[in-house]
Amino acid sequence: MALLIRWLFAFLLVGATYNPTHINYVRWAEANYDTRLSLTVLFGLLLFVGYVIFFRATLRSIGAFGMLLVLALVAGIVWVLIDLGWVSLNDPDRMVWLGIVALSLVLGTGLSWSIIRRRLSGQFDMDDVDDE
Repeated sequence: MALLIRWLFAFLLVGATYNPTHINYVRWAEANYDTRLSLTVLFGLLLFVGYVIFFRATLRSIGAFGMLLVLALVAGIVWVLIDLGWVSLNDPDRMVWLGIVALSLVLGTGLSWSIIRRRLSGQFDMDDVDDE
């Protein structure tokens, strides 16, 4: 359950920043930056802090190479879905959603890596010893 919650937070962060609907930070900021500049900056900073937390945790846990591996795995899965005809390249909105899911999977995996590794190997990280 903890893995799903971490991925969900990553998905919400990426999806809140930009998605194909009209409900996202980028479109809201474009429409309101001249009248609500202070809120635009504040919300942008909040999103930036979220990205810093996720990217820093991901880089520390799996590193840049690990991020590339997870992204390659997700890209391979998307390729299979396209090859099987389950996903079409003709729908740009669907491709944006796939990109959001892919990036959130990378960030969620990085944030959850200690839990994943502990479950796979049975080994604890030094930060995890007090949790048990």
